[in-house]
Amino acid sequence: MNMNATILGQTIAFIIFVWFCMKYVWPPIMAAIESRQKEIAEGLSSAERAKKDLALAQNNATEQLKEAKLQSAQIVELANKRKAQIIEDATREAQAEREKILAQAQAEIEAERNRVREELRKQVAALALVGAEKILERQIDAAANSDIVEKVVAEL
Repeated sequence: MNMNATILGQTIAFIIFVWFCMKYVWPPIMAAIESRQKEIAEGLSSAERAKKDLALAQNNATEQLKEAKLQSAQIVELANKRKAQIIEDATREAQAEREKILAQAQAEIEAERNRVREELRKQVAALALVGAEKILERQIDAAANSDIVEKVVAEL
């Protein structure tokens, strides 16, 4: 066999093989490679977007947490003010009730004092009559001399 014919045959077979590969094998491989590159690029861009979204979400969460802390501090402050106001109102009401009870007790004491004073005056007047009877050795009619008894009671 001739070496040139063999090389020529191998060259033709190689060219047919290359043509066959470029026509039927190469396009699906290139399509798979390109689709894989596209998927990788989309994955990288998705990862980048996710990273930006995560940073944005963390910033939003931090800001909302700050706002929540501020609001909770305001609520606690309002609650403390309300507590102080309720205590002040209760103290004021208790003071007013105390004053009312004291005034009522003083009025009762004064009424009891006047009643006891009047009773004491009557007893003193009766004792004075008894003493005057003993001194005069005669009986004094209380009904007949009631105006004298009233004067004595008024003087005491």
